Amino acid sequence: MTTFLTSQEIQELINVDRSTVYRMAEDGRLPGVKVGRQWRFPADRVAEQFGLPAPTSAAPAAPDTDTVIVDSASNSGDVLDLGALVQPEVLQSVVDLTAELFGVMAVATDMHGQPLTAVANPCGYYEAIASQPGAVSSCLAQWRMFASEPHVAPRWIRTHLGFLCARTFLWVDLRPVGMIVTGGVTPPVWPPPREHVEAIADEVGVDHDVLLDAVEHTWSLDLQEQRRVLRLLPQIGDLISQLASAQNQLVTLERTDR
Repeated sequence: MTTFLTSQEIQELINVDRSTVYRMAEDGRLPGVKVGRQWRFPADRVAEQFGLPAPTSAAPAAPDTDTVIVDSASNSGDVLDLGALVQPEVLQSVVDLTAELFGVMAVATDMHGQPLTAVANPCGYYEAIASQPGAVSSCLAQWRMFASEPHVAPRWIRTHLGFLCARTFLWVDLRPVGMIVTGGVTPPVWPPPREHVEAIADEVGVDHDVLLDAVEHTWSLDLQEQRRVLRLLPQIGDLISQLASAQNQLVTLERTDR
């Protein structure tokens, strides 16, 4: 479970004013993620960076209402259903646009890794793997891992399939309710050794030769393009987050009026 601190809590923790907190967050000296116009900071990484005592795993008795907790193992993601707040065709359209804009594959999931859209623009290597029933659980496990990955800001991660993926959270009322995962990107060293590809083929039930032929078909992005994805992906996530938050407010008002 990752606890997120507010800017005010950071002020008190490291004894600086709020403008300094914002400057440190903007230039990367302070690990954090921007949710709309507000910053949130992962407590464990802040503690590590400034040599402070690590946060305990136990939840505080009376958490601040402005503190965000990400717990992919709990049922908190079920309370705010992203699929119910954003129309499926709208979510799919944003995912399709993301994939086309960046030239990668993309999918939206909930915080348990369950896909809420079809995978847009899949690379040939992924298609060869995903065509087999045995690949489904493997992909879901990978997407679940992204929900608990300690770095909140998007970064490229090499998956068990070998290619690179990055994700951004989708938020409703400062709570993470889903992710956009982009991927299928060729890593610096590619393709993997033959024996590694064959092991993946055995795991998901794909013929060795089929996967060996498909392994070259991933999406190639240079470093500048990769940085562009990491820079713009949170903005796309923020767009969906605003749509979901607005709908959630309408639903809340309707319940209050009854």
